[in-house]
Amino acid sequence: MAKDTKLLYVDDEPINTMIFEANFKRNYHVITAKSGIEGMEKLHDNSNILIVISDMKMPEMNGLQFITQAKKYYPDIQYFILSGYEITEEILEAIDNKLIFTYFRKPFNMKEIETAVEDALK
Repeated sequence: MAKDTKLLYVDDEPINTMIFEANFKRNYHVITAKSGIEGMEKLHDNSNILIVISDMKMPEMNGLQFITQAKKYYPDIQYFILSGYEITEEILEAIDNKLIFTYFRKPFNMKEIETAVEDALK
């Protein structure tokens, strides 16, 4: 894992953003956004983002809607979904269709995320 690896974390809950950033800033260059719209802006403003992890349930645009839009412009990024709920048919379909690399359950398991991110970067 390289400190210069840019990772975008999108979540509308500030506490989750703070926890995520605190846990991953040692190993990655963490960029955060509060919505899918802001996530798109961060992708436009920051080159070389390799990983995007998005919360599923957000106002205006859910995580899969955001990732679907982002992937049109940035197809080489590895995308992940995080949800406080059980895996849904919609999320399973996104994995099957290679829209997302995998799904994480909240509260997030740092080791699980770190391992999946490292696998995605290989």
